[in-house]
Amino acid sequence: MTEFAARIAGAPISWGVCEVPGWGWQYDAETVLAEMRTVGLAATEFGPDGFLPDDPADKAKTLADTGLRAVGGFVPVVLHDPAHDPAPEVATALEGFVAAGAGTLVLAAATGQDGYDDRPVLDDAGWNTLLGNLDKLAELAASRGVLATVHPHVGTMVENAADVDRVLAGSSIGLTLDTGHLLIGGADPVALAVNHTDRIRHTHLKDVDAGWAARVQSGEVSYTDAVREGMYRPLGAGDIDITTIVTTLEKAGYDGWYVLEQDTILADRPSDEGPVADVRASISHLSEIAAALR
Repeated sequence: MTEFAARIAGAPISWGVCEVPGWGWQYDAETVLAEMRTVGLAATEFGPDGFLPDDPADKAKTLADTGLRAVGGFVPVVLHDPAHDPAPEVATALEGFVAAGAGTLVLAAATGQDGYDDRPVLDDAGWNTLLGNLDKLAELAASRGVLATVHPHVGTMVENAADVDRVLAGSSIGLTLDTGHLLIGGADPVALAVNHTDRIRHTHLKDVDAGWAARVQSGEVSYTDAVREGMYRPLGAGDIDITTIVTTLEKAGYDGWYVLEQDTILADRPSDEGPVADVRASISHLSEIAAALR
C-alpha cells in the first residue's frame, strides 16, 4: 500500500448509516466494515452513536479485528449557547478516540434540532460563544493527543462562506474540508483549499451534482430530499474539481486523511451490490489523481 493509499479512509454514511432519526434503512457494522476492507480502505471514521460498540475498549477491538485503523469521527455539539458547556460531552467522546488510537475529532456546530434541513440565525453573542468554544475544545482535544477540527456542514451553525470566514478570522482551530457540504452551503471548496491550505487538517471528499446543490441553496428542495434523489455522486462523476483540491493539498505537504463520503439514503436493503459500488468508483478516481502526482 502506498503512503497515499494508507491515508484513504471510509465513513459509514457512504453506506447510509447516519445519526439523523428516520434517515433510512441502516446497514449493520459487520457488513460495512467488511466491505470497507474488501475495497481496500485503510481506516474508518466511527460513524454515529450506536454503530460501533459504546465501550471504548470494545470499539477499538471491533476495528482491530476487522483490520481497519480508527480515524476518529464526527461529533455534533451545540457550541453557540452560553448556557450549555459542550466540554463534558466532548471529553466523553475523546475517551473512545484515545482507546481506539483515533487522532482526529471532527466537530460540527449543531443547531440543537434534529436533522439538517433548517438552522436558526446566530447573533454576535452566539458567534462569540461558538468561537470561544471551538478554541477551548481544540485545547481539550490536544491535551488528550487528539487533533480537533471544525466541519462546515449544511444545516449547522457553520455552513456557508460567511460562516467559514468568521471561523477562520475568529478562532485558531483547523478545518475539515468537506468538499460537498461546502459547495452545497454556498462556499467554494476549491478556493478554500487554495487560499487557506494551512488551516486544513482533515478532508472529507465528496462529489456533488451542482444542479441539486443549487436547488437546496434556493430552498426549492430540502437537503434530505436532495440526498435521497442522488445529489452526492462518486468522485469524478459530479461537478467538484477534486483533482485540483487533492493536488493543492498534497503539493502543500498535507499529510492528513482523505475520508471518502457520499451521503446516502437507502429505502431498503439493496438487492444489488449497493453503495460499495460508488465507494469503489471513488477510490479508483482518487488513485488516478495520486498516480499523476508521482
